[in-house]
Amino acid sequence: MIAERLNAPISAAELERRWAAVRAALADLGIDVLLMQNNNDSMGGYVKYFTDTPATNGYPTSVVFPRDDAMTVITHGPFGTDRKLSPSMDTVPRGAKRILSEPYFASTPYSVPYEIALAEKALDGFSGATIGLVGPSTLPYPLIDGLKRGRLSNAAFVDATDMMDTIKAVKSPEEVALIRATARLQDEAIAAAFAAVKPGMKEIEAASVAQQYCVAHGSEQGIYLTCSYQPSEPVRQANRYYQNRVLRAGDLFTLLVETNGPGGFYTEIGRTCVLGKAPSDIHDEHDFIVEARQYTLKRLVPGASCGEVFAAYNDFMKRNGRAQEARVHCHGQGYDMVERPLVRRDEPMRIAANMNMACHPNYVTDRVFATFCDNYLVGENGVERLHAYPEKLMEV
Repeated sequence: MIAERLNAPISAAELERRWAAVRAALADLGIDVLLMQNNNDSMGGYVKYFTDTPATNGYPTSVVFPRDDAMTVITHGPFGTDRKLSPSMDTVPRGAKRILSEPYFASTPYSVPYEIALAEKALDGFSGATIGLVGPSTLPYPLIDGLKRGRLSNAAFVDATDMMDTIKAVKSPEEVALIRATARLQDEAIAAAFAAVKPGMKEIEAASVAQQYCVAHGSEQGIYLTCSYQPSEPVRQANRYYQNRVLRAGDLFTLLVETNGPGGFYTEIGRTCVLGKAPSDIHDEHDFIVEARQYTLKRLVPGASCGEVFAAYNDFMKRNGRAQEARVHCHGQGYDMVERPLVRRDEPMRIAANMNMACHPNYVTDRVFATFCDNYLVGENGVERLHAYPEKLMEV
């Protein structure tokens, strides 16, 4: 049974809702079929959104989604696989009518022709049609170039990414419930890590406490960023390769848990603890970063311009003598760890109700790496914090 094998499968009604919304948009835009590909479940939300099956570990999975028919899924597998299915919610990928496979890999360029041939087979009948590409940056150039030079040379290829991003950025009630569950899981994971942290422990050992908790409670993927330092020696948080430092008494230790939960949706929580008592200026900087975050949060209302919110935040930082944001300090999340909209100067998408937004301002002074992170659900009149972990600098 699928319920026995899958980790928190999405309901059939939710998948049908998604497919219907996409098909209506395709009809409006005059697009006949979509082509997408992902190869990981950190930034691979398109494949998961359509099939309830994540792409993982660098193995490419492509989906061909016709406006008027069921999906075909292309994956790595044995030579010559062409498995026809009766589209069902009880088989994986969910709702697919056909699975095509060959043993091709991104690391073996001579196998590219296999992938092109499979895509041509899946798109048979769409010569001269309008083909929408979803996430062109995730579709390999050799694949698209091969399709344009081959049997689909007379098709029109258009970018359908904005259409898809607009649909999947606004969460359904079922999706919101799963996002809430991820936030609760992360509250518990960071609490477990801070309960365990002590002098003599390496950063990676402290992070692994959170990781073990998340995996044991249904998380499939994520990152655990850390940094530790003595006051006046601040460094930014980083991934496992940089987590060999041994914690000492008096250290500040920062942990960011950015994972998905059962069902595959992401949130993220970031906190700092002090192994001892924090100096008063460290408390003051922590209070300021919370205030800076609130400056953005009160502007996250339906219809808000991301560029204007970003400019207002940087003006606030400048007026208060802190470093301005040059990257992104607030962004959407869903099946992607980073999902549109991004609160920064070049984002055309506007804020809408039922978006899941992570807000994580950070900056470095000569004394501290200041950071703070939680997720928020956009409502009609403002945001709701999804995490419940205390909003304070922890002393352990």
